[in-house]
Amino acid sequence: MVATNDASEVVVVAVTGVPPDLALVDLLARLQLAARRLGGSVVLRDPGDGLRELVVLAGLAEVLPLEAGRQAEGGEELRVEEVVQPGDSIA
Repeated sequence: MVATNDASEVVVVAVTGVPPDLALVDLLARLQLAARRLGGSVVLRDPGDGLRELVVLAGLAEVLPLEAGRQAEGGEELRVEEVVQPGDSIA
Protein backbone atom coordinates (compact mmCIF):
# COMPACT_ATOMS: atom_id res chain seq x y z
CA MET A 1 0.00 0.00 0.00
CA VAL A 2 1.23 3.45 -0.83
CA ALA A 3 0.82 6.30 1.65
CA THR A 4 -1.58 8.93 0.32
CA ASN A 5 -3.71 11.73 1.66
CA ASP A 6 -6.83 10.17 0.12
CA ALA A 7 -8.87 8.63 2.96
CA SER A 8 -10.72 6.42 0.48
CA GLU A 9 -7.78 4.08 -0.23
CA VAL A 10 -8.98 0.51 0.29
CA VAL A 11 -6.88 -2.64 0.09
CA VAL A 12 -8.85 -5.82 -0.60
CA VAL A 13 -7.10 -8.86 0.85
CA ALA A 14 -8.13 -12.17 -0.74
CA VAL A 15 -7.85 -14.82 1.95
CA THR A 16 -9.41 -17.70 0.01
CA GLY A 17 -7.69 -20.98 0.82
CA VAL A 18 -5.55 -19.54 3.62
CA PRO A 19 -5.64 -21.80 6.70
CA PRO A 20 -7.34 -19.79 9.46
CA ASP A 21 -5.51 -19.35 12.76
CA LEU A 22 -5.02 -16.62 15.35
CA ALA A 23 -1.64 -15.67 13.86
CA LEU A 24 -3.44 -14.77 10.61
CA VAL A 25 -6.06 -12.76 12.52
CA ASP A 26 -3.25 -10.90 14.31
CA LEU A 27 -1.48 -10.21 11.01
CA LEU A 28 -4.68 -8.90 9.40
CA ALA A 29 -5.45 -6.69 12.41
CA ARG A 30 -1.94 -5.21 12.26
CA LEU A 31 -2.32 -4.66 8.52
CA GLN A 32 -5.61 -2.85 9.17
CA LEU A 33 -3.93 -0.68 11.82
CA ALA A 34 -1.11 0.27 9.43
CA ALA A 35 -3.59 1.02 6.63
CA ARG A 36 -5.68 3.26 8.90
CA ARG A 37 -2.58 5.15 10.04
CA LEU A 38 -1.94 5.89 6.35
CA GLY A 39 -5.55 7.00 5.81
CA GLY A 40 -6.85 3.82 4.19
CA SER A 41 -8.48 0.56 5.17
CA VAL A 42 -8.40 -3.17 4.56
CA VAL A 43 -11.37 -5.32 3.51
CA LEU A 44 -11.29 -9.14 3.53
CA ARG A 45 -12.47 -11.02 0.44
CA ASP A 46 -13.85 -14.57 0.79
CA PRO A 47 -12.58 -15.23 4.31
CA GLY A 48 -14.31 -18.60 4.73
CA ASP A 49 -16.25 -19.69 7.78
CA GLY A 50 -13.23 -20.59 9.91
CA LEU A 51 -11.50 -17.23 9.56
CA ARG A 52 -14.78 -15.35 9.90
CA GLU A 53 -15.47 -17.17 13.19
CA LEU A 54 -11.96 -16.45 14.51
CA VAL A 55 -12.31 -12.75 13.66
CA VAL A 56 -15.62 -12.64 15.56
CA LEU A 57 -14.15 -14.64 18.48
CA ALA A 58 -11.25 -12.18 18.70
CA GLY A 59 -13.72 -9.28 18.81
CA LEU A 60 -12.43 -7.80 15.55
CA ALA A 61 -15.51 -8.14 13.34
CA GLU A 62 -15.94 -4.37 13.14
CA VAL A 63 -12.21 -3.81 12.64
CA LEU A 64 -11.81 -6.37 9.82
CA PRO A 65 -14.80 -5.88 7.49
CA LEU A 66 -15.78 -8.33 4.78
CA GLU A 67 -16.11 -7.38 1.15
CA ALA A 68 -19.80 -6.68 0.60
CA GLY A 69 -22.09 -8.20 -1.98
CA ARG A 70 -20.74 -11.68 -2.65
CA GLN A 71 -23.07 -13.33 -5.13
CA ALA A 72 -23.71 -17.05 -5.47
CA GLU A 73 -22.22 -18.52 -8.62
CA GLY A 74 -23.83 -21.22 -10.76
CA GLY A 75 -24.92 -24.14 -8.60
CA GLU A 76 -23.57 -22.54 -5.42
CA GLU A 77 -25.77 -21.62 -2.49
CA LEU A 78 -24.94 -19.00 0.10
CA ARG A 79 -25.63 -20.22 3.64
CA VAL A 80 -28.09 -18.51 5.94
CA GLU A 81 -27.31 -18.88 9.61
CA GLU A 82 -30.13 -19.51 12.06
CA VAL A 83 -31.12 -16.49 14.12
CA VAL A 84 -31.67 -17.11 17.82
CA GLN A 85 -34.03 -14.75 19.58
CA PRO A 86 -33.87 -13.92 23.30
CA GLY A 87 -36.09 -16.36 25.15
CA ASP A 88 -35.58 -19.25 22.67
CA SER A 89 -34.94 -22.50 24.48
CA ILE A 90 -31.61 -24.19 23.87
CA ALA A 91 -32.14 -27.89 23.29
